[in-house]
Amino acid sequence: MYDMFENIWMSVNVKHYTTTAFSLFLTCYFLRKWLQPQANVAAYSKTKQREGAKEGDRPQTLPVSVNYHFTRQCNYSCGFCFHTAKTSDVLPIEEAKRGIQMLQDAGMQKINFSGGEPFIVQRGKFVGELVRFCKVDLKLPSVTIVSNGSLISEKWFEKYGEYLDILAISCDSFDPEVNELIGRQQGKKNHLDSLRRVRDMCSKYKVAFKINSVINTHNKGEDMADYITDLDPVRWKVFQCLLIGGENSGEDALRHAESYVISPEEFQAFLDRHKDVKCLVPESNEKMQNSYLILDEYMRFLDCTKGNKDPSKSILDVGVTEALKFSGFDEQMFLKRGGKYTWSKADMKLEW
Repeated sequence: MYDMFENIWMSVNVKHYTTTAFSLFLTCYFLRKWLQPQANVAAYSKTKQREGAKEGDRPQTLPVSVNYHFTRQCNYSCGFCFHTAKTSDVLPIEEAKRGIQMLQDAGMQKINFSGGEPFIVQRGKFVGELVRFCKVDLKLPSVTIVSNGSLISEKWFEKYGEYLDILAISCDSFDPEVNELIGRQQGKKNHLDSLRRVRDMCSKYKVAFKINSVINTHNKGEDMADYITDLDPVRWKVFQCLLIGGENSGEDALRHAESYVISPEEFQAFLDRHKDVKCLVPESNEKMQNSYLILDEYMRFLDCTKGNKDPSKSILDVGVTEALKFSGFDEQMFLKRGGKYTWSKADMKLEW
């Protein structure tokens, strides 16, 4: 623009310049002084954008779905457990709520409470209050729990059921002797009785019911199709038994699950046997290991990429964005395994 004004000035006969010409000269001078720095800034900005693109800047990972293992304590003793009772620590509930609020602010849409056994803390009151906080105060689209089901009372459903979207009960066999062999029970209490009791309460209090099963050497030959069809869960998540150093394998582990491990071929044979079960959602070791955002009892992300659980610093200390850098989270595998699904009971259109 200032070049245009210079050309006008040069075209004026200096012997016959007028007040108008002199004004044009001043305009040209001041435009040069003002526009040149703006041009420099714009050029610098474009250069930095090109440099950023060359460095391969990627969008920031969002913690869309988070699994919060707020306790490691459990009343069962499953031989393959990969989140064992290495501590008895549980955060004060206000601290837990603060961390959950931070996660929502960072983009979380779904939270799953797990353990250990979530209902072992304050007989379920702790997890119940967190569930209500997430749904009433934060209005999260999805709030879920994974439990063994043995400690859940109907009073809990009466008080907190309306705030819970999905309750997943772990069940690895429909043979009581196999459950006992695995450690999926407490004393002589029948795990299958607890499973059916919770299933009925989920229906009564309008909570979506889900089943999780870990396939291992003791149940790999079982045919569960009729049982699963009868229980009619919204999802049947089937995992291949996974070894995690320091949890269920290695010298410092509380469990030793090496004898529970099955091959990919054995896992596939189990899946083939159940291919007609519509709610089946399979997860091999490859799909499972790094595709979950796991928070431990201190609200640290756990990185499983090296075969064990390496903790980040707590999100309460460094924030969600910084802690996520050390989570080892594979977002592409999360999406590939179907980590995003219809997870709010309001959207499931279930017939209770």
